[in-house]
Amino acid sequence: MPEETSNNLSETLFVKHKQAKETSMLTHYMPTSEALLDEKREQDNQSWYRNLRRFQWIWQGVDPIEQEAVLSRIASSKNSRTTDEWLDTVMGYRSGNWAYEWTKLGMQHQKKSNDLVGEDAANELFSASLCFSIAGYPHLKNDSLAAQAQVLANSAYEEASERTGFVIKKLDIPYKNKKIRAHIHLTDTSKPQPVVIVSAGLDSLQTDMWRLFRDYLAPKGIAMLTVDMPSVGHSSHWNLTEDSSCLHQAVLDDLPNIPWVDQFKVGLFGFRFGGNAMVRLSFLEQKKVKACVSLGAPIHDVLASPKKLKAMPKMYLDVLSSRLGKAPVDINSLSGQMMAWSLKVQGLLSNSKTQVPVLALSLEGDPISPHSDNRLAAMFSQYGKAKKINAKSISKGYEQSLDLAIKWLEEELFR
Repeated sequence: MPEETSNNLSETLFVKHKQAKETSMLTHYMPTSEALLDEKREQDNQSWYRNLRRFQWIWQGVDPIEQEAVLSRIASSKNSRTTDEWLDTVMGYRSGNWAYEWTKLGMQHQKKSNDLVGEDAANELFSASLCFSIAGYPHLKNDSLAAQAQVLANSAYEEASERTGFVIKKLDIPYKNKKIRAHIHLTDTSKPQPVVIVSAGLDSLQTDMWRLFRDYLAPKGIAMLTVDMPSVGHSSHWNLTEDSSCLHQAVLDDLPNIPWVDQFKVGLFGFRFGGNAMVRLSFLEQKKVKACVSLGAPIHDVLASPKKLKAMPKMYLDVLSSRLGKAPVDINSLSGQMMAWSLKVQGLLSNSKTQVPVLALSLEGDPISPHSDNRLAAMFSQYGKAKKINAKSISKGYEQSLDLAIKWLEEELFR
């Protein structure tokens, strides 16, 4: 998209939102829950409302120096905030506002792409798409700025898809009288390729996964099919239920209709809540899946412990409430309700084993995905394995876990 058009799109999208309601204030809580959140905020002493995924974003392709520059502009802004203690709560679409600063960085990458051709131009546009996606993070429903950022992210991704030498196709898969929008990424279309269905968490978009394909799957000749979790991104018109893998199951059923993939060589890879869905699918569709990897997935522990769930930062509670379509939110009832999402409570990780080899990974000390969860998933998989990544730095941990994951998928898919 030429720079002028992209600037116009941005101005048109955001012009109505100078006074947009700030993200951290969008979720309505019952008075007793409000009191709980106020008390927690004073105790936690956190400087940010959002959980800053610095290393994940760097791994996904954000330049670390640019990232720190954006965060420091947000932190040092003199504009008024909805919550003084939280740096990323600058009100309205103006300097210092989260969506504003990340969108601005996305525009810079989009502008750079105009002077480049081929893969270089595509890579700038993929970077732009990622920045726009982070501008909408954590993608709460009714967040007008996040919705506009998502439009920009999809538009940049689409343009990048046209510029890259890889093949990226949009798929619309029928499900319950609607369509699931997915993207298939291929090295070429000369013959059907093994495919990995990839899903991220409840607070990121399928377009964030480009680097996983480019740097990890494509070199092995493996296609990547991305699907958003129910209630987020292209799948936002379905609420999240305890049947967390319903959309992925529909996609799996439709694979025989997709000519470029080998339906007999299918792997699953899920990050965070996407991992919960993928492990679940490994039990439900054993005949159709060759291998599964989950990274940092909540499988049982935090879901089955109301006390731990209540201790989560407000952003996580907002995301869960948004995905379930709850308002106003009662934290006690929300934390009790999440028990139904535990794969152990559902009876999957308690009675019989799946023949799908599951590799369950998490970084050391992860409160959402403790090692006990991964051991549980591995124990009920015939050749399962749980691995705790002890890395001195989280960025090393990410690379390490991805290398392990790709090796696992490659061995099983080409067996």
